[in-house]
Amino acid sequence: MMWQAALFAREQALTNLQEDAENELRLSTANLNGYLLRYDYLPQMLATREGVQRFLASPERQNVMPLNLLLDRFRFTAGVSDVYLLDREGTTLAASNWHRANTFIGQNYAFRSYYTEAIAGRQGRFHGLGVQSQERGYYFSAPVWLDTTSPDARPDGVMVVKVLLNDVEDNWAEQNATLFVTDTDGIIFLASEPELRMNALHPLSDEQREVLRETRRYAAEPLEASDIQMEAQYASGTQLVSFDNGPLSDHRYLSLTRQLPEFEWEMHILKPIDSVVSAQWMTALMAGGLYGVVALGGGIGWQRLRLRRERETFAERERQTLARVRDELEISVGRRTRDLVASNQRLSAEIEERRRAEASLRQTQDELIQAAKLAVLGQLAAGINHELNQPLAAIRAYGENARRFIELSRVDQADANLAQIIELTDRMAEISAQLRQFSRKSSEHQETISVQSCVEYALRLFHSRLRADQISVEQHIPRETLWVKGDLVRLEQVIVNLISNALQAMKETPIPTLMVMVKTDACHASIHIVDNGSGIDEAHFDQIFEPFFTTKAPGSGLGLGLSISSRIMEDLGGKLYAYNRDEGGAEFSLTLPLADAPYTALEKPSHA
Repeated sequence: MMWQAALFAREQALTNLQEDAENELRLSTANLNGYLLRYDYLPQMLATREGVQRFLASPERQNVMPLNLLLDRFRFTAGVSDVYLLDREGTTLAASNWHRANTFIGQNYAFRSYYTEAIAGRQGRFHGLGVQSQERGYYFSAPVWLDTTSPDARPDGVMVVKVLLNDVEDNWAEQNATLFVTDTDGIIFLASEPELRMNALHPLSDEQREVLRETRRYAAEPLEASDIQMEAQYASGTQLVSFDNGPLSDHRYLSLTRQLPEFEWEMHILKPIDSVVSAQWMTALMAGGLYGVVALGGGIGWQRLRLRRERETFAERERQTLARVRDELEISVGRRTRDLVASNQRLSAEIEERRRAEASLRQTQDELIQAAKLAVLGQLAAGINHELNQPLAAIRAYGENARRFIELSRVDQADANLAQIIELTDRMAEISAQLRQFSRKSSEHQETISVQSCVEYALRLFHSRLRADQISVEQHIPRETLWVKGDLVRLEQVIVNLISNALQAMKETPIPTLMVMVKTDACHASIHIVDNGSGIDEAHFDQIFEPFFTTKAPGSGLGLGLSISSRIMEDLGGKLYAYNRDEGGAEFSLTLPLADAPYTALEKPSHA
């Protein structure tokens, strides 16, 4: 009777203990899931912020501090540990901990799986020890896209949010059980018992340790085995276990496991079976007494009443906890919805404002181009005046001689003089036609342009100035006509501006020489304007393409020529570069994609 009563009491107590453990494990799993998943959307939302994308588009030209402050404010508002931005190679460009000694800025995290997943276009997740802080955390990442139109586009950066897990463990410590979480390698990453953390549930193989060292998930932690021993299988997913060493070696435990598929983790709960042993021995002793049956019945009734009350208390606590979790989740969802709506509204307003700004910028740019061309015309005025004065003087002389020859009836000589006058007027008309063509506004129409004709036209405009200043010109231009796609007037404006700058730079040069070269490769044509002047000051290289930057004397220029030329080349799909030559002087080169030769009337294909 004593043996049977003890077995019955043991089974009953184990069943009740298992039910309690299952309820606690289910609640703890739900809390952990809810705690982590509420941060899942944060990196994706940050990746779409206009400030983040604008900085990532050209980080070398922008001040990183406003973005650092934005990430720090977001970290404080969201209650996370760290927020940081990686470039396409995995190097940290901006971080919320920019002001700390162990800042992430400048560190490369290309070895982390959250980077490799996000740079492949997916959202990434990762858990492990921080490389700088050595703190356990969970990482969420999302790709940052600058180009979403191309099907072959790849992310330009990665936004990462790190969440610490200490609050979860603090809540577990309040329960009458030991809770811990293991990953796919069996490493105890989270635990209510501090001594269990960073231990392996079972001994690791050499291959597992090598993989963990490569990923640096747990830094240099030894990952010793926890010495857990399974004594018996009680039910499916339930075991009786003990520990050979450590703080848990004084008791035996009922162990239950529950999967967390969202994170590929397993959560374990250990409930001491001391109450089971007490109930077992208590039942046996009561059964051995004179009033064994009565005492046994009373003891079991009392035990069941106590357990029922505990279950009722636990059930009530569970209902309250679930209600609180549900309310918090509803509040979180509502807050997140409001934030997303507000963010979308702000984003729409920013997009509309940017469209208006781009339209205004385009209009201003066209006006500046026209103003710059008119300014160049002023510089060319002296040379053009010289070109026109000579033909006018010759025309006057030829006209007076023709009148005299007519008076003397020398008609043949008068006719020859009139022919010379006609030729001179044609030359003057050609000069004025070039000026009218240069001064007109450009259009958005794209056409096929001859590179050689653009260079020849620009040199013709400066013919008188080159001759007056005794500037020798060296031309290295291929005989075969090279064709590019663009706007004829705007391309000519760029070449004229570069030649004008070269002539200005050679004012103090004893033997000024202007070199014009045209080169090609498989896909591009490049025009090089080279002078032997004083070159460009190294301190000014980062500013020469900025608007209103000039080294000329006040009143000699607005500093818009190179800025406008650079923007024109970008609009035409090309690039403008500047160099200092080793032998002295400066070199400006503009590059454009090659185009097919235009069809002539005879070559144009038939559509019949």
